[in-house]
Amino acid sequence: MTPEGVRALRCPVCGGPLEQKDRALRCPKRHSFDLAREGYVNLLAIQRRHTREPGDSREMVRARRAFLASGAYAPLMQALADVCAQLPHRQVVDAGCGEGSYDRFLCDALPGVQIVGFDLSREAVRLAAKLVPEAAFCVGGSFSAPVRDGWADLVLNIFSPFAGAEFRRMLRPGGRLVYAVPTARHLFGMKEVLYAAPYENEVRNVAYEGFELEEERESSAVLTLRGERVQQLFAMTPYYWNTPAEGAARLAACTELTTEIGFRYLVYRRI
Repeated sequence: MTPEGVRALRCPVCGGPLEQKDRALRCPKRHSFDLAREGYVNLLAIQRRHTREPGDSREMVRARRAFLASGAYAPLMQALADVCAQLPHRQVVDAGCGEGSYDRFLCDALPGVQIVGFDLSREAVRLAAKLVPEAAFCVGGSFSAPVRDGWADLVLNIFSPFAGAEFRRMLRPGGRLVYAVPTARHLFGMKEVLYAAPYENEVRNVAYEGFELEEERESSAVLTLRGERVQQLFAMTPYYWNTPAEGAARLAACTELTTEIGFRYLVYRRI
């Protein structure tokens, strides 16, 4: 883990600063957290571990990695990079970073950016640390984030739970939050296969305490997927867990799927 990454983190037990000592991070109160071989650290507090392996399963994480590595979401990633490029972005927190594909894209697109990412899934963080070694990754959750107060110029939240108080705490005064949410017809083609009565996603702008909405941008495209890419996309969505068996079977029988994809990027300023 880079020295810059270590300085961004805080102890999940007492909130104190961390320093690297050999292969561990330690705070002044001697709480210690071992660095994994891949360079990440587990900073998820014991009381926050509601299951043995919190976060997305290995199956979901690996499906997401394979799908995103195909470049299918590259237009959406480029749109995110374009948004970030117009904002202060030297120090960026990716809250719910997943397996690191977005962070890899941003590091390539924004020279000099320092990214700290965290996710509940240890498997996701392990893959992220290998894919983006110049960033800092840790196991942690948005509602008790392992990042020091006021460290970030920019916080990213891509399809992850919204933890406004923690996002605000991590941001410096005037820092920005980019909140990515689905457009109305994101994955609608997939839902037409899965459900007898497919529905559009709700589209709304929400006012959050401590933030002011500055800007909204939208990026969309149409994908045609074949073979294993169809199931990889399905496995990385919440529909994987709540779709009736007959709908999942219809999708499994698809050799080709055409669907819309679309993200809305909401830019909030910390006030």
